[in-house]
Amino acid sequence: MDTTPEQARREAELTSRVLESFAACQDPHLRLLMQALTRHLHAFIREVRLSEDELYAAIEFLTGAGRITDDERQEFVLLSDVLGASMQTITVNDRAVGAATEATVLGPFRTERAPEIELGGDISGGASGMPCWVEGSVTDVQGGAVPHARIEVWEADDQGCYDVQYADDRVAGRACMTADDAGRYRFWALKPTPYPIPDDGPVGMMLRAVGRSPVRAPHLHFMVTAPGHRRLVTHIFVEGADQLGSGDSVFGVRDSLVKAFEDQPGGTPTPDCRDLGGQPWTRTRFDIVLAPEG
Repeated sequence: MDTTPEQARREAELTSRVLESFAACQDPHLRLLMQALTRHLHAFIREVRLSEDELYAAIEFLTGAGRITDDERQEFVLLSDVLGASMQTITVNDRAVGAATEATVLGPFRTERAPEIELGGDISGGASGMPCWVEGSVTDVQGGAVPHARIEVWEADDQGCYDVQYADDRVAGRACMTADDAGRYRFWALKPTPYPIPDDGPVGMMLRAVGRSPVRAPHLHFMVTAPGHRRLVTHIFVEGADQLGSGDSVFGVRDSLVKAFEDQPGGTPTPDCRDLGGQPWTRTRFDIVLAPEG
């Protein structure tokens, strides 16, 4: 809709007044954030000619997101994820350094209660799914080993649920471990399967309204830390999964993080001679490269 010069003047004048209201802020970065937010928010309202009904619908949407958020579920994280805001923020801040492993979203299901396991241990905790042997190394961007890196991993079961989504307070599909002197690690997990993000709240309602799928590409979460290195939050994704082509609902897929999972028929010997009772299993390798701190 075209606006008259007088209408445009009134709208611009209001934006200027709001910007000026932050001029006395003593924190220059906070002032930058608030003024930039104001400029972009006002530009959005003016571009789409936002109606009052639409404004109050948006407020009600955000109110609903607040109501459904609790200690186990963060609807605002989901909203940030599906709008690509989480991945864009990560992209801006996770600056490319040599061959450092790319970062992705943390997601809403990481908790502080991951148990400690020995190298070669099993993170599944009784969760259902195909056993998966995961191994790799942690190095710096020069190729040197990073000994004793702290590695935290978590994932959903083959029903598409994380442990915190069950009502019985189970701890499954997550663990922490420490790489060895040469930066090597290994553990048993479950082969990742696709699953929908929680879509019974405002975010799910929005996705249905715009015709988007809530499904995430199958993945395994990693958080890796070591002194002198930048913390890495990332995933690996299953090569060949349908969802890689159709689009991950939170835009987390990076080509460099798509890994081959080599399915093994039942009875195939495992790397650690584990007895799997004749069931099939799979294996993958993920070599992690940490960027220097700062």
